[in-house]
Amino acid sequence: MSTKQDYTLIGAGIMSATLGVLLKQLMPDAKIAIYERLDKVAAESSDAWNNAGTGHSAFCELNYTPEDENGNINISKALKISNQFEVSKQFWTYLVQNELVATTVPFINDIDHMSFVFGDANTTFLKQRHQALTQYPMFMDMEYSEDFAEISSWVPLMMRGRTKDQKIAATRMPIGTDVNFGAITRSMINYLKSCDGVEIHLGHQVEDIDKKNDGSWEVSLTDLHTDTEKTIESGFVFIGAGGGALKLLEKSGIPEGEGYGGFPVSGQFLKCTNEDVILQHEAKVYGKADEGAPPMSVPHLDTRMLNGKRSLLFGPYAGFSTKFLKNGSYLDLPLSLDAHNIFPMLSAGIHNISLTKYLIEQVMQSPEERFEALAKYYPEARFEDWELITAGQRVQIIKKDEEKGGVLKFGTEIISSKDNTLAALLGASPGASTAVSIMLDVLKTCFSEQMASAAWQKKLTQMIPSYEKSLITDGDLCQKIRAKTTAVLKLEDDSM
Repeated sequence: MSTKQDYTLIGAGIMSATLGVLLKQLMPDAKIAIYERLDKVAAESSDAWNNAGTGHSAFCELNYTPEDENGNINISKALKISNQFEVSKQFWTYLVQNELVATTVPFINDIDHMSFVFGDANTTFLKQRHQALTQYPMFMDMEYSEDFAEISSWVPLMMRGRTKDQKIAATRMPIGTDVNFGAITRSMINYLKSCDGVEIHLGHQVEDIDKKNDGSWEVSLTDLHTDTEKTIESGFVFIGAGGGALKLLEKSGIPEGEGYGGFPVSGQFLKCTNEDVILQHEAKVYGKADEGAPPMSVPHLDTRMLNGKRSLLFGPYAGFSTKFLKNGSYLDLPLSLDAHNIFPMLSAGIHNISLTKYLIEQVMQSPEERFEALAKYYPEARFEDWELITAGQRVQIIKKDEEKGGVLKFGTEIISSKDNTLAALLGASPGASTAVSIMLDVLKTCFSEQMASAAWQKKLTQMIPSYEKSLITDGDLCQKIRAKTTAVLKLEDDSM
């Protein structure tokens, strides 16, 4: 006999946790079940060691402000992502203020976000980027400098051993953050566990998803602890399984999911093992990615706060694996191919030869070559102070394209069934940082009638004061909300 649920969420990461909390706040009587293949919550892409934790707000990520061949800088993506991260901070502020989440150590910490570039062309780009962004309230406190002494005061570790005749430039945003997405995810799941009508099932693998004649969904599972099969019926299904979402989307059989493929990219970092060095750097410093590199490969020297302990990482170094999840199977990529996506996959491969070349070069790098990349950002680094660690696995979207056959897409995308009873999230960065905005989009798509109701509008505004407003143009609202989130989340903001 099948178990019946109102809402089934697949994957116990930041996305399902966020959607679950939103649903429970909007519909306290909702029956929700979350199913996770692993025995731990947030153990894949949301885990602190698998996620950069930058709190992507477009302050330092240069790939969010691309430059065209004529030297024009497009800041639209940066504005959107920055606004979305402010939405996330408001939601977390609501959770903390109402004691719905609790962590033994802070899940979010203040940390300068900086961009750092070399050479005349890159310096010109960074200066123009700074001028374009600071016209907007969210970026008005961004500092720009080409002065050796000033940059040395911001990041002394990076400047020691560097000659003053080297052309460099940097920007700095004191309001940047470091986020442990694993910690906030586990806190949200713990809150959901305490709610009536919510079930969390770890060690459960989804085998199939089928549409029933009555419009509901039949989800077939295996309890990996007992090796027994289960079947549940659900009115709504959300597939938030990170890299595993593509295969489950294919199993659902919805035509909207046809033509999608996935290209897996793994990441590695150099982790500092010298405590004295770790304490000398306090910033997230992003450089410019090499030509042909995927966005997730932007080099950065990164201060992290992981479970209360300070760490220092440099990377990432891109790698390739046919796994779609860090704990996945090497058959993930070949088994994802079918008649609907094989042509888009091949076409995307043909049109991204430079990416393939870049990945091959990265995989073939020696330890000494990886260290050379670090030395550009930290000239006095010692080889023996760093060890290589493997971070998370990401799956970039490949989708059908009328002109090119198939294109590689960076970012995230929501795919929903025609009747809006099933939604799946594909893609990667900035992902976790913008999870609240992404899940609000799921609600707008799949619960449009309820979202328009006065009751839901009132509750959403309580959780997210800027809901349906833009912080991009409203400077007063931006400053007011930042003051509140800074105070509640205990973030220090030097600009206030």
